[in-house]
Amino acid sequence: MNRTILFDSPFLLGFDHTRSLIERAAKAASEGYPPYNVEECGEGRLRITLAVAGFAADQLSVSLEDNQLVVTGRGDKDRTAADRAFLHRGIAARNFVRSFVLADGMDVEGASMEHGLLHIDVLRPEPARLVREIPIRTGA
Repeated sequence: MNRTILFDSPFLLGFDHTRSLIERAAKAASEGYPPYNVEECGEGRLRITLAVAGFAADQLSVSLEDNQLVVTGRGDKDRTAADRAFLHRGIAARNFVRSFVLADGMDVEGASMEHGLLHIDVLRPEPARLVREIPIRTGA
């Protein structure tokens, strides 16, 4: 694994986790299916919308683990392409796993499906400002 020069700075201490987040995000960005939108829906709110035409709600799952939002789609095994004769097949119905890396503190409020679109609402709360004085001890 190549180390990014940026994280080798002696002024950036404890950022190993950040490097792994960036690597996970780069891997997720290389996935092309299904297409998706990310929109800002007001202060601290985001909506991720995935185009999941051909999938029913019970064929989709949304999970959150270690700040990684994972959306999985499993097609209907009973109605495979081998069972049907397509003259043209332009609607992809393949299985997929799409993941998004969320920042610390972000939370998934819920998911809904409408007109072949899966909407996932994410809340980004305003971080609390914390200022702390550090006492200076002396040798005496």
